[in-house]
Amino acid sequence: MKLTAALFGNTYSFKDLKEVMAKANEEKSGDQLAGIAAADAKERMAAKLVLSDLTLADIRNHPLIPPETDEVSRVIEEAVNEKIYAEIRNWTVAELREHLLRQDTHNEEIRRISRGLTSEMVAAVTKLMSNLDLVQAAAKIEVTTHCNITIGQRGVLAGRAQPNHPTDSIRGMKASLFEALSYGIGDAVLGINPVIDSAESVKAMLIATKEEMEKWRIPTQNCVLAHIKTQMRAIRQGAPADLVFQSLAGTQDGNTAFGIDVKLLDEADDMIRREGTGTGPNLWYFETGQGSELSSEAHHGVDQVTLESRCYGLAKKYKPFIVNTVVGFIGPEYLYDSKQVIRAGLEDHFMGKLQQVPMGVDVCYTNHMKADQNDMDNLAVLLAAAGVNYIIGVPMADDCMLNYQSTSYHDIATLRETMRLRPAPAFEKWLEMMGIMENGRLTPIAGDPSIFM
Repeated sequence: MKLTAALFGNTYSFKDLKEVMAKANEEKSGDQLAGIAAADAKERMAAKLVLSDLTLADIRNHPLIPPETDEVSRVIEEAVNEKIYAEIRNWTVAELREHLLRQDTHNEEIRRISRGLTSEMVAAVTKLMSNLDLVQAAAKIEVTTHCNITIGQRGVLAGRAQPNHPTDSIRGMKASLFEALSYGIGDAVLGINPVIDSAESVKAMLIATKEEMEKWRIPTQNCVLAHIKTQMRAIRQGAPADLVFQSLAGTQDGNTAFGIDVKLLDEADDMIRREGTGTGPNLWYFETGQGSELSSEAHHGVDQVTLESRCYGLAKKYKPFIVNTVVGFIGPEYLYDSKQVIRAGLEDHFMGKLQQVPMGVDVCYTNHMKADQNDMDNLAVLLAAAGVNYIIGVPMADDCMLNYQSTSYHDIATLRETMRLRPAPAFEKWLEMMGIMENGRLTPIAGDPSIFM
């Protein structure tokens, strides 16, 4: 591999692929915190030049985290279609980028090529793309999944109803849920983040959401975002779970910090298929987000974009119904300001979609970050243009339990109206039956949760 580049009268040399990948990244405070970022824009450009001329075989033959020591690397390696990889192994990263952006490269061709890529190759091409490139390429990719209903179709923007409550009050949760439904939000999932990580609390919330689904005949799926072990205990106790949830990291050590490994995920996968209430075949909900591996000192000197891509390589193994990156949740330690959050949201969405993962994004930020709601509006519009499968809805865009800022129920409704997008087809039929939507537009009763009381 050639790891040097001449630029502006200077020669830049990089010791290995790991350094090239890190320094080719767009500016991220997390990479700077880890001490692996480019020193300045010139060095970043030199790293991009080196990376653009490397072949896909170069990347595969020089693993950043060896499969012998990391089970996430093994999962990614084992998923490669060797016949397709052999056809493209001599492409440079620049040639892969050009192919993805060609007008005549469509969804089915991208789907086929993706089977010959590793997560590191996906991360590499992402580093060579502008924000608009990431929107254009992702917009070509359609990833549909089915639990109780189907989402991900072109022209569909689904929404997760996130009716969290600071004390896990069932009444409080339902009040928020009814507001979400009244705005036409909830087709991706009725997904609650619990305060109390106990099987009893998880079971109570799953029963409560399932009762409302059955009472109002709502075509959707439920999930409580506790630790996977807690959900498994609740399911063994008879809790009606359509989906199971888990946060993922891009390294084995990062997942150990989350209290999980591939063996546990395999066990949970078997359980939800045997004992879950979702019709399937897609029965998982995963969340990710750039920087989690750095938090647990489990990054192995690898940049946060590449590690995030590896999360999707792991998620793909379980054929999930939905995945989302909680893009600005960790804070300025990893994404300093709105510019970095917007870039990360577009990167994550593209990398997941290119790996045939059904991507959503929690368009969010924490209050100690240099960002505001207008920045999130901008990112939400970009993601809607890029064909994001779903985004998150919380009351007034302010999560009263997790204490961060996201997108509101009416933000999702506004994006649908502005971008000419629709809810999931089965969910839209239900909204029409309830009088909340007509001909793809909300009716005057929309936004009134009392219709469910």
